[in-house]
Amino acid sequence: MASDSGSTATAERPVVTRFAPSPTGFLHIGNARTGLFSWLYARHHGGKALLRIEDTDKARSTKEAIDVILDGLDWLGLTFDGHTYYQSQFEARHAEIANELLASGAAYRCYLTQEELSARREKAREERKPFHIRSEWRDADPADWPEGQGYVVRIKAPREGETVINDLVQGRVAVKNSELDDFVLLRSDGTPTYMLAVVVDDHDMGVTHIIRGDDHLNNAFRQLAIIRAMGWPEPEYAHIPLIHGNDGAKLSKRHGALGVDAYRDELGILPEALFNYLLRLGWGHGDREEFSKEDAIALFDIAGVGKSPSRFDMKKLLNLNGHYIREADDRRLAELVADRIGPKADRELLTSAMPVLKTRARDMIELADGAAFLFKQRPLDLTDQAQALLDDQARGLLAQISALLADQKDWTTSTLEASLKTMGETLGLGLGKLAQPLRAALTGQTTSPGIFDVLVLLGKDESLARIDAQATPGSRTAET
Repeated sequence: MASDSGSTATAERPVVTRFAPSPTGFLHIGNARTGLFSWLYARHHGGKALLRIEDTDKARSTKEAIDVILDGLDWLGLTFDGHTYYQSQFEARHAEIANELLASGAAYRCYLTQEELSARREKAREERKPFHIRSEWRDADPADWPEGQGYVVRIKAPREGETVINDLVQGRVAVKNSELDDFVLLRSDGTPTYMLAVVVDDHDMGVTHIIRGDDHLNNAFRQLAIIRAMGWPEPEYAHIPLIHGNDGAKLSKRHGALGVDAYRDELGILPEALFNYLLRLGWGHGDREEFSKEDAIALFDIAGVGKSPSRFDMKKLLNLNGHYIREADDRRLAELVADRIGPKADRELLTSAMPVLKTRARDMIELADGAAFLFKQRPLDLTDQAQALLDDQARGLLAQISALLADQKDWTTSTLEASLKTMGETLGLGLGKLAQPLRAALTGQTTSPGIFDVLVLLGKDESLARIDAQATPGSRTAET
């Protein structure tokens, strides 16, 4: 296959794109990016973005698998135009087109058996030659078709010259027609193949621009054989390079090749962060990194899509997610965190705590972990690291801190900080020496929001009760 630079201008007819995922149990991150680019291209050009579920694999295309895809798209904010198309509903139409091609002489019945094909494939392998199907039935007289024998319907692919695609991403790409096979349109049981179904559906849905992964580029040459045999308008193609891992290898689960639902449920990513990150995987607008949905629609075009594979970087995604967490509405975050903490979570308390909690978190898991101390029951379970901080000296300091804070009238971060600083100076200790055991006593951990924010969020009574539970016995009565 040869390739050089070049592109085709956008057609004058109204833009219609389609996203056509196959149900596989989840909306793969790579498919989600393809759907995003297809959706954005239509929105940018004021056209229509259609959704088609390619559900012809009956075993895998369960309602649950389809619902996962629809849920993932909805969560990302990709709302498509009109109703959702289901490929399985159009099998009769697919077969109708195959029979039209058969009647016009653009396709033929092929009676080669699987045994014959296997033998020819093995011979090509032994001779170290590429295997191309060259069926003797291609030009057979229909009068010679055997009665009662099974057959498939094959397209008569062009044999001479070359087929050229002026791809909007890849540029001019050409393949010699001698490399194309007479691929199957209808199987021996009369069911249509993927190659036929896709072409018929795209035509019937009025699709003008097909945006998909470059692993489908070879399919485009084959599909054009059907389109041209039917005399249909040819769509514009844009084949997007696939996503690789940060090490340059094909994207896999160890790199982050998960379903969109896993990014939401297991990794705690916000939809606007994943939307923004997928947008930047293979597309750019100068050095800009952050885009709202409205910005993306206004700025996106295929010209900004690169030819090289983009690299998935989980660290960058988390950093971007942290940005969107800091920008997010506090009540919305509180609702999301409460769902992770469980029924004991006080949504009003979480909302008031968000300005403090969200400054540190890169994902909703960290945010929920950071908020967990608010709802712990006494006596607190201490981590090993927190337990190690609370030696005899530290417990004695906690007793003195408790006595100081018990007399505190103004329970605010500024006055609490001033009081503890004065205490530290009196004892000849830095503030950190007081804050470390205090944090362990208040949260059961060695990391938390600022210690004075923790005191204010917990309130005076709960703070003193937690401190006394870890202080040297006898200094104050621990509340339970």
